[in-house]
Amino acid sequence: MIRMNSEDPLDFHKKYAGKIEITPKAKVDSRKILSLAYTPGVAAVSMSIAEDTKRVYEYTIKPNTVAVVTDGSAVLGLGNIGPEAALPVMEGKCMLFKELGGVDAFPICLATQDTEKIIETVKNIAPVFGGINLEDIAAPKCFEIEERLQDIGIPVMHDDQHATAIVVQAALQNASRVVEKDLSQLNVVISGAGAAGITTARMLRCINIDEHICTSVKNIIVCDSNGIIHRERADLNAHKKQLLEFTNRGNMKGTLIDAMKGADVFIGLSTGNVVTESMVRSMADKPIIFAMANPVPEIMPDIALKAGAVVVGTGRSDFPNQINNVLAFPGVFRGTLDARAKKITNEMKIAAANALARSVDPCQEKILPEVLDRFYVKLVAKAVEKEAMKVS
Repeated sequence: MIRMNSEDPLDFHKKYAGKIEITPKAKVDSRKILSLAYTPGVAAVSMSIAEDTKRVYEYTIKPNTVAVVTDGSAVLGLGNIGPEAALPVMEGKCMLFKELGGVDAFPICLATQDTEKIIETVKNIAPVFGGINLEDIAAPKCFEIEERLQDIGIPVMHDDQHATAIVVQAALQNASRVVEKDLSQLNVVISGAGAAGITTARMLRCINIDEHICTSVKNIIVCDSNGIIHRERADLNAHKKQLLEFTNRGNMKGTLIDAMKGADVFIGLSTGNVVTESMVRSMADKPIIFAMANPVPEIMPDIALKAGAVVVGTGRSDFPNQINNVLAFPGVFRGTLDARAKKITNEMKIAAANALARSVDPCQEKILPEVLDRFYVKLVAKAVEKEAMKVS
């Protein structure tokens, strides 16, 4: 059993028996209210929606609801722990949706890990929700599930992919300012070729510094557990092969150690303790380290700083520069719901990253806002809504 320094997390969850609840918006304290909210009054509302299903956005919870859907196959750093064990994490996600974005989110933990059944289930529950947040679904099936749900009439986003990529992009924009390096000249190494690593690599192909400029980092090298992803490897799945269309332009071969030599940026989306002090020392001048594995980073911040890193971020809340997807998903879905968007486009994700980056004046120990500062959520939401309205 994994515990923190005490049993406080267990005591906390046992005390509240979960972290969320459903609360009525109207107080049912008279027969009149009862007749309006339920029978017979609700029949008129149902008939109105039956005549025009678009009215569901006027008369029900749909325009402010998101389903947080998982199969429990890739939960945090815990792996395939199943739907029941995933429930506390999904509850926490829903709590943050409400606290930070004012979004009513519901945990949906499925007792299946079959791709077809997951897709069918999401389609069948979609009438209730204004958006679907896919969560902790293992790669590579998460790519297919998300792609095949893009035509259901409401936005669907796999959070582990896109919210992570949004926050990494914002963090990199600001970290590059701190070290005074041009984004287009950065050589980036990504450790981890799962959902987050692949999507982060894709997003770094286009960084909108403002509305008129779209640029890419100079080069990206992606490593998985078998080393650098290059063109001669015979063990690559389709998604890793696609990475080679825009990464590793020099077809470098070798290990993570080789990849990091001379690199400007390390982005860790893999596992703990895979980067050493000597590997950081082998990087270019003023290196940037994003060691985001949880709960143990690829390298601890104090070691990275000792080795010469100038900006260091992790996924943890007990170190400066927390790079966590919670900085993205409440604002992204708030903006899509407000725009009644049917999809979350790449342009909307880039707008979210730019807004998040602009929400702070970056320095070495603050390249992103604190999670609980909350003001950034409105900035991200407005940027996403504005971009969504262009295609609505």
